[in-house]
Amino acid sequence: MHKHLYLAMFITMATLTTALTAAEMVLLPGGEFIMGDAKLGDAKPVKVKLSPFYMDKYEVTQQEYAEMTGTNPSNFRGGNLPVERIRWNDAARYCNLRSEKEGLTPCYNPVTWECDFSADGYRLPTEAEWEYACRAGSTGDYHFEDGPRKLAAYAWFRTNSDETTHPVGTRKPNAFGLFDMYGNVLEWCNDFYAPELKGGTNPTGPASGAKRVLRGGSWQDRPKKITNALRIADDPATADICQGYDTYGFRCVRRAPAEAR
Repeated sequence: MHKHLYLAMFITMATLTTALTAAEMVLLPGGEFIMGDAKLGDAKPVKVKLSPFYMDKYEVTQQEYAEMTGTNPSNFRGGNLPVERIRWNDAARYCNLRSEKEGLTPCYNPVTWECDFSADGYRLPTEAEWEYACRAGSTGDYHFEDGPRKLAAYAWFRTNSDETTHPVGTRKPNAFGLFDMYGNVLEWCNDFYAPELKGGTNPTGPASGAKRVLRGGSWQDRPKKITNALRIADDPATADICQGYDTYGFRCVRRAPAEAR
């Protein structure tokens, strides 16, 4: 039987809408969970403890990205479609611009792309934050019951996407009120890829590496490629067009203020 942690049983999530960018975020409460899946070779389960944090309710849209950067690299065009053809560096640069627009301290050094996790600005989620947010208290392969048979209610993927992205927020959300955590576009995480997950308190992954992690599956993936714990990785600066990187997008997080901790 699909099981849920107590968080997902009753929680009503607080939201934050920023005045300057109008991006809606959800305050996630933090806590302990088991990250990973023993069935996956590079996702041996580990115990993780996270502090509260804010996460974008939706994937960053083309309109939001264009308003912030003046560009739209996407293949499938539409203001409320998720921005895609995004390299990791593009996503980190957007986070800095969004931080600056709102008078927050940027998290990323624009030369080294090292992340300052103590800054109050926007950044990409760690792998642990992403999986915690996606699971929304669930402990199985999916954040809903009955496995892939119900995936179409929550995700745009190969079976129902018509080989294109779709407007954000048009499938059902998870128990945290987050949309499109499965499908539509893969989402960049902050972490460098390593063949083993890192547990502990607020883990941030390896200090360096050749590739960065993406999570969540995309419009072109089959259900077996879309689960809570499945990981893929790619070069952060030169996302491989041969792999169809019009499947690559992102959403932002920021640390919660002290009163929310």
